[in-house]
Amino acid sequence: MTYKEVVHIGKVNLLPLISELYGLEGYEISLIDTQEGGRNVVYNGEKEGADAKIIRIAFLPDRSREELLGELEYIRYLFERGGNVSDVVNSKKGKLLEEITHDDHTFFVCLFEKARGKKLAENNYQYREGVLITEYYYNCGKTLGKLHQLSKDYQPVHRRYDFFDKFNVEYIDQLIPDALSLLKEKLAELLKTLEELDRSSESFGMIHFDYNDGNYMIDFDTGQITVYDFDNSCFGWYLYDLADLWRSGTGWIAGEPDASKRKKFMDDYFKTALEGYQSEAKIEDSMLEKLPLFIQVTLMENIVDEFEYVRNHDEELECDEELSYLIKCIEDNIPYMGFFHDIFSCEEPFEYEMRDI
Repeated sequence: MTYKEVVHIGKVNLLPLISELYGLEGYEISLIDTQEGGRNVVYNGEKEGADAKIIRIAFLPDRSREELLGELEYIRYLFERGGNVSDVVNSKKGKLLEEITHDDHTFFVCLFEKARGKKLAENNYQYREGVLITEYYYNCGKTLGKLHQLSKDYQPVHRRYDFFDKFNVEYIDQLIPDALSLLKEKLAELLKTLEELDRSSESFGMIHFDYNDGNYMIDFDTGQITVYDFDNSCFGWYLYDLADLWRSGTGWIAGEPDASKRKKFMDDYFKTALEGYQSEAKIEDSMLEKLPLFIQVTLMENIVDEFEYVRNHDEELECDEELSYLIKCIEDNIPYMGFFHDIFSCEEPFEYEMRDI
């Protein structure tokens, strides 16, 4: 079933049932323009005098009911303990997750409180007037640190998948074509290195797995960040989310042609973000030293995501400039996303010549 088909079914068949299940009478419900081909169909619900809501309909078959419940229970756990997340809203039946069957297809529905504020992009990447941008860097780290600290005591009822359930040699070998044999070899080496790392509760637990400014809102009156979209959340290393946080900083300086200035900025940026993180959660220096390794892991995740998208939508595989860049960094062991390397161009950031597969 395609995204477009679900949008059509949603408008005609699902939304009236959802409105009844969650008591959304009187709400003006509008489709949120997300990437076509995405894994969820998402709607915004607005009503005068009431808090705005977000409706999410999951329709792909690769998430089980238990996995979806694992995500929602984790969000509720974080919210109840002071984590800055958008809470899940129970249905009128008291459920975190509702199921609707239409034409023998099961749709999983959940409702969230809409996070306060705006995305940074919606504010034209301008931070709070009269406030140094370093406050934002610090708050990004602090918000993430609080979530990780809470995760260290998390005991799930419905357990989400583990990092190695998805990222393993067998799966990657099946997913990626043999024409990219060097890439497969390098990813296998990367996975072997990860298998030897510490997985104690201080370093490994439930993580967001997609922590970036597209997945949180900022209250521009207070600077508070509210995180949402835990759809990729899983059990993994806390350092992975920190590597994503490092990656997020590259956008601020990607237009700078001088690699040494990019390096100086990133060092300062991450130092500030890490100070925020460590105000809430402890992380050992021995783990922080592995930041370059986990930046490579974020590239692996992006590569796998691209190949999964092609497979799930029966599209012809095309290795565009962005995917070619990621693959080149992995194949040639180029650290830090090539951000300080000759491969990087400020005119065409994170792009490399297309390759035939």
